[in-house]
Amino acid sequence: MGYRLSKIYTRTGDAGTTGLGTGERIAKTDGRVQAMGDIDELNCAIGLLLSESLAPDAIDSLLAVQHDLFDLGGELSIPGSNLVPAGAVKRLEMAIDHWNEELPPLKEFILPGGSRTAALCHLARAVCRRAERSIVAVSAQTATGDTALGYINRLSDLLFVLARTFARADGGREIMWDRSRLAGTPD
Repeated sequence: MGYRLSKIYTRTGDAGTTGLGTGERIAKTDGRVQAMGDIDELNCAIGLLLSESLAPDAIDSLLAVQHDLFDLGGELSIPGSNLVPAGAVKRLEMAIDHWNEELPPLKEFILPGGSRTAALCHLARAVCRRAERSIVAVSAQTATGDTALGYINRLSDLLFVLARTFARADGGREIMWDRSRLAGTPD
């Protein structure tokens, strides 16, 4: 296989447009470009998370997610395409069930943190939620892939469960939201 990117700069985006996978050029301010950027940022946040010491099965899950996110970005770049396989949502659900079975039930909201790894995972979850909102906005205007919304919604759930798991594995603790702090707050 030859080089895919033999020239890094093309100057074609200097006027504020970018090319889709179809060859169509759209404004860099278009919602589709925003969604693609959010997916890219999410993939970077997961890459940062993967730089931590993680259990091998967590690494495997997150690497599979990175590949899926690359496909999802491509799907957004080619309107009407379906690049994320339907089985990817089921794979996320199975991973959520696997990681969640060892966790105690939640009785209160948790604040992001608990350990560095958990905090990085919560950050990725927040970026994931933003990416989800971007994809919802795009799908309200034009068709998106069949599994895009289900995938990104489930992914934020997985990242939440992993953050809880990482907080406990790293010797940290989950930081619970303190409802009693509301009692002394002036109106």
